[in-house]
Amino acid sequence: MKYVLVTGGVVSGLGKGVTASSVGLILKACGLRVTAIKIDPYLNTDAGTMSPFEHGEVFVLDDGGESVIEKERRGDYLGKTVQVVPHVTDAIQEWIERVALIPVDGSDKSADVCVIELGGTIGDIESMPFIEALGQFSCRVGSGNFCLIHVSLVPVLNVVGEQKTKPTQHSVRGLRGLGLIPDILACRSAKPLEENVKAKLSQFCHVPDENIITLYDVPNIWHVPLLLRDQKAHKAILKVLDLSSVEWKEPELEQWTVRTKRADLLDKPVRVAMVGKYTGLSDSYLSVLKALLHASVALNRKLVLDWVPASDLEDAMKEQNPGNHQKAWNVLKGAGGVLVPGGFGDRGVEGKILAAKYARENKVPYLGICLGMQTAVIEYARSVMGINDANSTEFDQNTRNPFVIFMPEGCKTHMGGTMRLGSRRTIFHVKNCKSAKLYGNVKFVDERHRHRYEVNPDMVARLENAGLIFTGKDETGQRMEIVELDNHPFFIGVQFHPEFKSRPAKPSPPFLGLIAAATGQLDDLLPSLTKSKLRSNGGVVPQVDVPPLQSMSGLPNGSSCSSYSELHNGAPNGTRDNTKALANGVTTMKHANGSSNGGGYSNGIFQFHVI
Repeated sequence: MKYVLVTGGVVSGLGKGVTASSVGLILKACGLRVTAIKIDPYLNTDAGTMSPFEHGEVFVLDDGGESVIEKERRGDYLGKTVQVVPHVTDAIQEWIERVALIPVDGSDKSADVCVIELGGTIGDIESMPFIEALGQFSCRVGSGNFCLIHVSLVPVLNVVGEQKTKPTQHSVRGLRGLGLIPDILACRSAKPLEENVKAKLSQFCHVPDENIITLYDVPNIWHVPLLLRDQKAHKAILKVLDLSSVEWKEPELEQWTVRTKRADLLDKPVRVAMVGKYTGLSDSYLSVLKALLHASVALNRKLVLDWVPASDLEDAMKEQNPGNHQKAWNVLKGAGGVLVPGGFGDRGVEGKILAAKYARENKVPYLGICLGMQTAVIEYARSVMGINDANSTEFDQNTRNPFVIFMPEGCKTHMGGTMRLGSRRTIFHVKNCKSAKLYGNVKFVDERHRHRYEVNPDMVARLENAGLIFTGKDETGQRMEIVELDNHPFFIGVQFHPEFKSRPAKPSPPFLGLIAAATGQLDDLLPSLTKSKLRSNGGVVPQVDVPPLQSMSGLPNGSSCSSYSELHNGAPNGTRDNTKALANGVTTMKHANGSSNGGGYSNGIFQFHVI
């Protein structure tokens, strides 16, 4: 097993995640099997109780983990004093080796390369045990099996107008002092590094000139793998990992290049209203945003996302702040589709219920995820079935009509580690429903979950008699996973989180359905979807054949660009929005001159508005 570690220095939000993902993509394009690990240096046993305002979105994987404290409680250390070194550092290394060997591509074969992203910034106190563990780990796996890529900042000060290398020099010095020596520098900057700047970095950071990569600002993050390819980053990585002599191919990124170019040129908008609780921080719903983006680009549309604070839709806000109330409703009514994402707590719940009611009554395409499905069920019980006090026990423990209840296996006294997490199977019970068609008419799908509450199985018969259809259920048939309305253009709620498995080349089926319905393409899309292929372990990989994008000026269908510069220079002026552009999960730092320097890679594929 070969390992690539990605660290960050100087400031947070440089784009370590984007860099790590892009490295994984380009190595995979070389024909290697690649897996990835993200390490966040927090003391939380799990991130289930962390506020999105603190950490951003909690990304759910298929499996769980184990803590050092649990091992100590079992007596695994035979009564010894549990210390950071060696017990915590050994546990970190063992965990990395164990997880890296888990097959992730549907086969039973382990990956060739594991890309590890270490969260935080070099020098942070909380990351010290991980730095020490990874320093030991680099010696443990040996030379030729470990490559360290350090992402750092090369800013431009307005008063001098030149690229400054000192922040990166200090960052590398600190990294070396902690026992880690960078093999490759990935330098974030507003513009490509000048040759004399690269030479200076090479001299003072002891990194070969050809191993210094410039990651400058681009119209959207899909360009980053192309930057790596054009600067031969894959060759540098393969050389450090002693894979130069192994049979590999030049990165095949033709389709990626075409998709990236098309994304830059999209101009036909699709407007989606996101009705949520954490609208003040886009990172809270990052995977939802990405899934919407993947679906929009696949269907040849530029995503325009309107954030609607759920509480602003509520009747109470009409008295407290009539302006915000009216603005929220205007935005909701101007959207082509409505999405209510997951969440916890009662703040804004009534607004989410009103959003579901508006979408249902006005035939506006609607997708509810987790809590968004539960609020749709509550709304239906109230408005259609006439049960005005229908509610969830999460919001009213004493409700006489609990249509959503706490899961029987849950713990009511401890919130941490008590959720239904990870991959779970959903069996389709209705063959010709929209959700089944979107997944390719398969018998079941495996999607990731993160919830404590569920639709009350005792209320299902009453709901179905009233016209609501539960098209997907778990393997017991008692837990509701997918709900639909038959007499609606697109009204679907899912208990799982499909956004976590969406990819640029493989959009999540529910999101694809929402965007297709919002743009009038659903009737053409559904017949074009092919059957899914089964994984060797029985899971399902949705193989969505979306309609081909129309040929665009500058890039006919099937053509490709030979280099990133050709691709980037071919984009017309104005493709980058001056509105609030989402930085795709990393912070964009604006300097006084208006340039984006030192922050996350910008994104001009779509725009979003906060009301």
